[in-house]
Amino acid sequence: MAPKARLAAYKVCWSAGCYDSDILAAFDAAVRDGVDVVSLSVGGVVVPYYLDAIAIGAFGAADAGVFVSASAGNGGPGGLTVTNVAPWVTTVGAGTLDRDFPANVKLGNGKIIPGMSVYGGPGLAPGRLYPLIYAGNEGSDGYSSSLCLEGSLDPNFVKNKIVLCDRGINSRAAKGEVVKKAGGIGMILANGVFDGEGLVADCHIIPATAVGASSGDEIRKYITSASKSKSPPTATIEFQGTRLHVRPAPVVASFSARGPNPETPEILKPDIIAPGLNILAAWPDRVGPSGLPSDKRQTEFNILSGTSMACPHVSGLAALLKAAHPEWSPAAIRSALMTTAYTVDNRGGTIGDESTGNSSTVMDFGAGHVHPQKAMDPGLVYDMNSYDYVDFLCNSNYTTKNIQVITRKNADCRGAKKAGHIGNLNYPSLTAVFQQYGRRKMSTHFIRTATNVGDADAVYQVAVKPPSGTLVTVEPEKLVFRRVGQRLSFLVRVEAVAVKLSPGSSSTKSGSIIWSDGKHVVTSPLVITMQTPL
Repeated sequence: MAPKARLAAYKVCWSAGCYDSDILAAFDAAVRDGVDVVSLSVGGVVVPYYLDAIAIGAFGAADAGVFVSASAGNGGPGGLTVTNVAPWVTTVGAGTLDRDFPANVKLGNGKIIPGMSVYGGPGLAPGRLYPLIYAGNEGSDGYSSSLCLEGSLDPNFVKNKIVLCDRGINSRAAKGEVVKKAGGIGMILANGVFDGEGLVADCHIIPATAVGASSGDEIRKYITSASKSKSPPTATIEFQGTRLHVRPAPVVASFSARGPNPETPEILKPDIIAPGLNILAAWPDRVGPSGLPSDKRQTEFNILSGTSMACPHVSGLAALLKAAHPEWSPAAIRSALMTTAYTVDNRGGTIGDESTGNSSTVMDFGAGHVHPQKAMDPGLVYDMNSYDYVDFLCNSNYTTKNIQVITRKNADCRGAKKAGHIGNLNYPSLTAVFQQYGRRKMSTHFIRTATNVGDADAVYQVAVKPPSGTLVTVEPEKLVFRRVGQRLSFLVRVEAVAVKLSPGSSSTKSGSIIWSDGKHVVTSPLVITMQTPL
């Protein structure tokens, strides 16, 4: 992303985990050393910001003008799984590239099942089909053997066969090692229902491939029916190397954590997505590419997946933006990345969701997928400073003592009322949460201030795409800038009509506010959530 950037590394994780004291010390050391960007591929459970070491450390960094990019977490595809949700942190989800590594399963009945792998060793004999078994049918403890846990497979049943294992408990590569120890010749790794259809390519130690949940079901059914017939179940794995120009792409990775924001629903998280599935990444040469102690292979690069891969993409882009615009604040850099992000894939449709095959939503991709070239020249930015974040914390009903834990300096909430509600934080996205309480109509407003970083004389006209069932107005409808650096404010009013919901449920709709001067297009997601209390 930023090939000429200089790197400083700070160790915060050990074999027993990542300690708050090390995280805080690393943030302070990085700020002291004069870094411009902190890239944090670490996360934990969501807690109030004053109990969150990452939020506290990141506040100090942002206060010193350092951009902080953090991974959204790999707890997807379920909702409310996103982590690192503080508004002074740029939270990054994971998308796919238009490149993958097909390794398909060919069954004895001729059916081809799509799979994924970066296994690089000797392949299976071409044109030959091997006996196929489901591990869950072969062990004394069906549950342990189905997951191919250590010691669960009987070599008498497994030797010289391809074994179907289920995902879960132990690592994906470790399952291959269990199959290999039991004499198996290959492995098919099936996703569980929760994993959906998302496929991760691994550098296995035996010929192995990953298949989706529905494909796993199909292979199990084939094994069951073939076992009862005269032709026992057989299969092979066909490794096809690297495939380019994959469509559709990008797609939100199945594991990428999703909104809504568990701590502050009025702030949309994740902010953006970036490439995070099957990424070519640097790798230590003393560790085998599978990560297993028994793996003695050496490599300088590996294929890795996770929001931990997406986060550094954005960190690199932030470094490029900081080099091009040294005067930009961390909030301005994030704004440039968010308002220029795209939500359309290479087929012209809305970015999809790998886990379901359906379209994704703002809760999955935030403002969209980063667009480096456009982020360089966004036209307008929504800027913020530490005082704005303190007002946000005050209006979030945090006590002065709690706020001081985060800011590490005296906090003053006397001016916070002027900012209005927490949704008025000058964020590049706008989110309102309505509690219905039997009311038929509800309304709110947002105030945003745009800073001109484009042409000196620029006139921006607004276009509104309201979330369905809402009335949205923007005043004024035109922003007339006379100089670079000029700040102009506008008011967004939202009226929503109650929807039928069962107690305790919610409904989320999204739209957008788009400012354009004919050269720049500045897009902000507008998200409306309706909730019915229990």
